[in-house]
Amino acid sequence: MHIVRFFPIGNADTCLLELANGRRILFDFADMHKADDPEDKRCDLEKELRDILGDDKTIDVVAFTHLDKDHCNRAKEIFWLDHAAKYQGDDRIKIKTLWVPAHAVLEVGVEGQARTLRSEARHRFLQGEGVRVFSRPSELDDFLTERNIDPAKRRNLISDAGTICPEFNLAHDGVEFFVHSPFGKREGDEVVRVRNADALFMQATFEVEGQQTKMILSADVPHDVIDDIVFVTRYHDREHRLEWDINNIPHHCSYTALSDEKGEEKTVPSESSKWLYEEAGQPGGLLVSTSKVIPTDDQDKQPPHRQAAAYYKDVAKKLGGEWVVSMEHPTKTKPEPLVIEIKSTGYKVRKQTPKVVITTPAPRAGI
Repeated sequence: MHIVRFFPIGNADTCLLELANGRRILFDFADMHKADDPEDKRCDLEKELRDILGDDKTIDVVAFTHLDKDHCNRAKEIFWLDHAAKYQGDDRIKIKTLWVPAHAVLEVGVEGQARTLRSEARHRFLQGEGVRVFSRPSELDDFLTERNIDPAKRRNLISDAGTICPEFNLAHDGVEFFVHSPFGKREGDEVVRVRNADALFMQATFEVEGQQTKMILSADVPHDVIDDIVFVTRYHDREHRLEWDINNIPHHCSYTALSDEKGEEKTVPSESSKWLYEEAGQPGGLLVSTSKVIPTDDQDKQPPHRQAAAYYKDVAKKLGGEWVVSMEHPTKTKPEPLVIEIKSTGYKVRKQTPKVVITTPAPRAGI
């Protein structure tokens, strides 16, 4: 079986995929825990990850969907980075292949963790190994030619929207990743690139004994990007590439991932978002909000937003599925990692109690 883990780290993202053949993929790493705060219920992400890895301090792919702090915090303290000796040491976790959007290579004016990861992405890209860059804006060619590198010699390291990542395939790994975003979008003569809008958005398709289970990884994309993704995918008759049994909903349950308007009690989604959740969602679908506890009022303007949560809860009910908030699982007072097993019968959430582990089978995943 395959294992998918989401970690209780507040309004932040980290998702670890452990494949049946032993390979691992980490989507984002944001260690937000404050060790000196006894009231902080967020997990010690570094410890959780190291406990899972054990003596094997290598991850096959680490993907940074974008370079916001809540997706990369403390990465430069944990991972072995090739571009500078100060980020190397026996205890650091090595990355075989780094996945980043083109924006992570091209962005200017960045500081802190983002600047360090940009340096690593650039180093690997210029060296021509250990990296995959998603999207191919003309600025990427300019970046290479300015450094006396023929862009054609780096084409094998670039993946466009509408393709499958070459690092994994169903036959060998039991999983494939279909790329939906980032993609180039023009306003007049200008290609518009914004960090959240240029984040990685993928569909992972797992296969066990011929049975497929599909997961959407949405990062922090706003609803207008989702609208474009749905339009293009349906235009090319690829609706199956947006089907999902597990959906890591975007941007920590922000209403902006559904609509321009929050709504009074429930966010009304755009037509494309409505299709993605209500039609592409498969029976028994699981929606995961990687966020703080859902509030009961509107005092905090930041996500999660109770109105968005109300919509997603309705989707889960309509699909006969489940709605899980990372900082509420299994309880608000003691959140723990959400562990999802993927087998030939579909997915099942591992239910934990202090002494026993109970597994609850879900309906068969969509094909």
